[in-house]
Amino acid sequence: MASPNTAKRAKKQGKEPFDYSLMLIVLGLVVFGLVVLYSTSAYNGQVKFADKAYYLKKQFFATSLGLACMYAVSRIDYHKWERLAVLGYLMSIVLSTAVLFFGDEYNGSKRWLSLGPISFQPSEFAKVAVILLLASVISRRVRKMTSLWQMFLVMLVILPIVGLVGTNNLSTAIIIMGIAVILVFVASPKYFQFIGMGALGVGFLAIFLSVESYRLERLAIWRNPEEYEKGYQTLQGLYAIGSGGLFGVGYGNSMQKLGFVPEAQNDMIFSIVCEEFGLLGAIIVILLFLLLVWRLLIIAMHVTDLFGCMIAVGIMGHIMIQVILNIAVVTNTIPNTGITLPFISYGGTSVLFLLSEMGLALNVSRHVTYS
Repeated sequence: MASPNTAKRAKKQGKEPFDYSLMLIVLGLVVFGLVVLYSTSAYNGQVKFADKAYYLKKQFFATSLGLACMYAVSRIDYHKWERLAVLGYLMSIVLSTAVLFFGDEYNGSKRWLSLGPISFQPSEFAKVAVILLLASVISRRVRKMTSLWQMFLVMLVILPIVGLVGTNNLSTAIIIMGIAVILVFVASPKYFQFIGMGALGVGFLAIFLSVESYRLERLAIWRNPEEYEKGYQTLQGLYAIGSGGLFGVGYGNSMQKLGFVPEAQNDMIFSIVCEEFGLLGAIIVILLFLLLVWRLLIIAMHVTDLFGCMIAVGIMGHIMIQVILNIAVVTNTIPNTGITLPFISYGGTSVLFLLSEMGLALNVSRHVTYS
């Protein structure tokens, strides 16, 4: 048995064991995501690039890079990131502004920025930047988080990035705003004031919806997808879910992925999961995400300082909101917002920054104390 002095020295050096349960859940989701992605994307890869493994290869490369980042970030004391929180946020604003002027447009959306051969979505970086910034701001002002005015000031800090991202990517803007609301809610001892904040949020969302006509059109498509040509993807996704039944048609046997669900490997991949693995498979995937959220909650509750707590809560909020929105879109519970399923949908930038977030959470878990 190690002596108390040895344990203290190990803690100072940041060598305490991290949350292995969290790591195993993340690895499970990553492996499952790659397996499902190959099945879902093989047809599109063959038709478009004459390579069934085209999407798998690109995702595997991004995932490998993400796992390396996860390990590296898990070894860096998360307190060091607080010094870079403001700089990171300013960088996210600059990159999001650059997208408006120099961004690449795919499938009608201008969300990507190219730097030579590398293309990425600055909005994914913005999520991490906002989590770190708000964790820093709230941990420094927590004693003042008792009035509506102070909460409004904190929310005001992230409005520039919400506005920039929301110009071309409303779904990510909603996620960023949701992360902020969750962090403020957790830090504030008073709950009644959130009724006022909720009213402001609804008003802000209404303005965003009314600025562009296509956003209002999405509401109409959501209500009656069969009456609109753009409702085709939603209907085909629902057909896939219904075809899966209880146990699914079997891995690789989906019919809807054969061009019926457009770009099935992206936002609609959960519908293919339901078709091939059935209701049982869908429940298992949801349970994995619930376990992930639970471990992040445990870390947030037992970490030794508020900054670490806010980081864990922010990451938890990000995963929770994105999973709920994606599944809600696929099942047509809410209008289509074009949002990916974490760790499973195709997207190199997404998986890279998600795994980096998990590395941050793992480092925070090195500083938990259970009593």
